[in-house]
Amino acid sequence: MDCGLTVGDSLDRMAKTIEGFDLAEFALGEGTALNEINVDRLETILSDADADLCVHLPFKQVVVTPVPEINEAIVEYQTRLLDWAGSVGAEKAVLHATARNPYNTDHRWLFAEQLNAIGAAAADAGIELVVENVGHQKQGLQLTVLGDLARETETRVCFDVGHAYMEDGNDGIDRFCSRYGDLVSHLHVHDARSRGDTHLPIGAGEIDYDIVTEHFAGFDGTVSIEVFTDDETLLRDTERRTKACLEADE
Repeated sequence: MDCGLTVGDSLDRMAKTIEGFDLAEFALGEGTALNEINVDRLETILSDADADLCVHLPFKQVVVTPVPEINEAIVEYQTRLLDWAGSVGAEKAVLHATARNPYNTDHRWLFAEQLNAIGAAAADAGIELVVENVGHQKQGLQLTVLGDLARETETRVCFDVGHAYMEDGNDGIDRFCSRYGDLVSHLHVHDARSRGDTHLPIGAGEIDYDIVTEHFAGFDGTVSIEVFTDDETLLRDTERRTKACLEADE
């Protein structure tokens, strides 16, 4: 298991926090000018820390709409980002499972079609695409819908434990992992509270991480700690808790 850190779109944050972690998950914001990213500095930071790179594709960009021309443009846009990510050595790319109207079941085949196209572009760039659960958000696909579509399209999953809790509590985490845990190759770990707080250090919220241990003990994929702080003590404590959870004997 490789354990890393989400750093947003800030190379400064990456440089400040990545030392000692196995990977950095770098966010490409919507409308990011790729030619303005200091690639030399990015590569130097990663090399100095002996860390690998993952990218997070734009948070606000939906995967599918009812309009074919817009869907084609979305694939072209994501392909351009993936080509860039491949050129700087990214190993995985996280894609939010979103749709203009996620409750329109008639459009599920459109989502699958888009996911296949974006996944093919990722493969061409030498990157593994992982689709992330965001069903607690307005445009996010529900957990079971995402799981079914990921299986149908043979797409790997980025399972965000906190997002799953916000959508359907600890029971939702357990149900998804029971049915679709074999699809998960990347984890986002943090804690959350049902009142709306999320991206907290593990132990500060209400998530039962024993459920995660039950399903992912011995996990051999990648993990990103997604705690929104630069406090090294808090980040290292969550790293310790994550490893205790996932490196437990099966």
